[in-house]
Amino acid sequence: MTREVFEFELVFELPSTENDAYSLSDAVFAAGYEDAVIGTGNPKLLGVELEAEGTDATDAILSAAKNILRNLPAGTRLREFRPDLVSLADVAEKLNVKRQALQKRAEMPLPSLGGLYRIDELADAFSKIARDGGRKTRLNLSQAMKWLAAGKAARQLNARLTMQELDPVSLELRSKPNF
Repeated sequence: MTREVFEFELVFELPSTENDAYSLSDAVFAAGYEDAVIGTGNPKLLGVELEAEGTDATDAILSAAKNILRNLPAGTRLREFRPDLVSLADVAEKLNVKRQALQKRAEMPLPSLGGLYRIDELADAFSKIARDGGRKTRLNLSQAMKWLAAGKAARQLNARLTMQELDPVSLELRSKPNF
């Protein structure tokens, strides 16, 4: 099976104890993600943006999350997978274009929630643009493909977290929702 590289972000909810930003960074690096971008601005959250390899996006995301979670303080829970809902500014940055260039495109899906877009709908629209060709597209799709490819899996995993089908501490699937 071919393995692909996916780009995504994991957001962890930290236990209420005092957490040292350097220790948290070291925990991520010890899990094997030395190139990760780590956000520790909120003392209750840890954001980790990284690239990981897997047979599919779900495999890559869950594997990375489990590896990192093992090294974080006891009581840490996975809060969110990203990209899921994204702003046009996020997308424009990944595609190396201006936000206004995306707004003008007829192929763009409608926003979903508060002006945010579902990443998988955007990925489908960009795939169609690339297939149809026509006027030379100025979108740098190759640069954003690892990020766009992780979107559908991130949305599905977030839905499983919300429905309590995915345990936020062990990241194992539950047989029944825990309501």
